[in-house]
Amino acid sequence: MTTSDIDESVQAELTRLRESIDNIDAAVVHMLAERFKCTQQVGHLKAAHHLPPADPARESRQITRLRQLAESANLDPAFAEKLLTFIIAEVIRHHETIAGGSDSRSSDDGS
Repeated sequence: MTTSDIDESVQAELTRLRESIDNIDAAVVHMLAERFKCTQQVGHLKAAHHLPPADPARESRQITRLRQLAESANLDPAFAEKLLTFIIAEVIRHHETIAGGSDSRSSDDGS
């Protein structure tokens, strides 16, 4: 079945839904960029005070919190945990880079 074989009303609904998805994807990217701006500041603060890049207790609390939020939003908590774990790993990598003296702020890509 090709796009031209789809009923016009179905095609219009698909287009509407896909436009919503595109808008949500854009919002997610912008929210992640804002999150990483904050975590970059945390990384600089940690480096300035010789704190470790990772905080396993905080990470555990965040995972628990996000799983609860996911459940209340009818989102698979395991998926939410995987996503946050991926994000945390990237944040720690950034913090390690900052602590090592290789600051990426001059070419800030929002991460």
